[in-house]
Amino acid sequence: MLRYVPDAVKEEFVNIGVLMIEPGTNGSGFADVSFTKDWRRVHCLDPQADVEVLESLEREIQAHLRVGNDRAALLKRINDSFSNLIQVSPIKACLAEQPAKELAMLTRLYTESSRGGGDVRVIGGRQKILATMREAFEEVNIWGLLQHGISVVPYTKPGDPFKFDFGYRVGDTLKLFHAASLKNNVDQGIMLASRYPAIAEKMRSHEDPELRVSPLLTAIVEDGLKDGDPLMHFVNQTMKEAKITVATSSRMPEIAETARRELKA
Repeated sequence: MLRYVPDAVKEEFVNIGVLMIEPGTNGSGFADVSFTKDWRRVHCLDPQADVEVLESLEREIQAHLRVGNDRAALLKRINDSFSNLIQVSPIKACLAEQPAKELAMLTRLYTESSRGGGDVRVIGGRQKILATMREAFEEVNIWGLLQHGISVVPYTKPGDPFKFDFGYRVGDTLKLFHAASLKNNVDQGIMLASRYPAIAEKMRSHEDPELRVSPLLTAIVEDGLKDGDPLMHFVNQTMKEAKITVATSSRMPEIAETARRELKA
C-alpha cells in the first residue's frame, strides 16, 4: 500500500495506491501500480494536497517498473523520497491468477471512498470554492497563465506543506488567491491569518531578488456567511488585521476580469 501522510507527527494517513510486484530475481514478473481516482479522502485529511503531484508519482512509478529491474531500490526510493509524505506499508502476500484484475480490485477496496453522505461536507466546502475560482479564471481564458499551488517553502522551512492556491505576478507584486471555507469550521481562516504575516514579510525581504516580491493575498470564502455571528466577525477581522483581503465566491467573475486585464490576456 502507498500511503499519503501529510503530518508525520500525527501519523494519520490515507491509502492512495497499491503497488503489486510478482516475486522473482530477474524482474520479469508482473509489476504495476494503481492509484485512486477518488481524491476526496485525501482532501478530507489535507485540503492543501497537490493531487497533480500525486498523479505524476503514479506515472513515474509505472515508468520505472517498465524499464527497471531493481524493484527493491524502487521501494527504498519511495520510502526515502518525499520527506515521508508518501510511505509504503509492510508487504502483504496475495495469490491471484489474473494480477491485473486483482490490482484493480484491491485499489477499489483500499483507496476509494464510500458513496454515502459522509463526503458531502468536503465537496461543499473548500473544494466547491476552488471549483468556482477555476471556473471564473477559465471563463476569461487565463487559467493557464496563473501560478498553481505556490509553495511557501522558499520563505519558511523545508517540508512546509502549505501552498497558496493561485497567483500571478504584476511587476514586483505577487497577487495571491486562496480558498478558505468558513461555513462549517473557521479554522482555515484562523490558520491563514496566523501564518500569512510572517510569510509575507519574508517574501518582501528575501535575499534572492528572484524570490523577493510584494504579496497581496485575497481569501475567497463562501457566500451567505452570517455577518452578525460573533465568531465569523472575529475571523473576518483577524484576516483583515493580517492584511488579507476577504472576498466571497460571488465576486470571482470580477476578480478574474481584473486579473485578465492585468495579465493583458
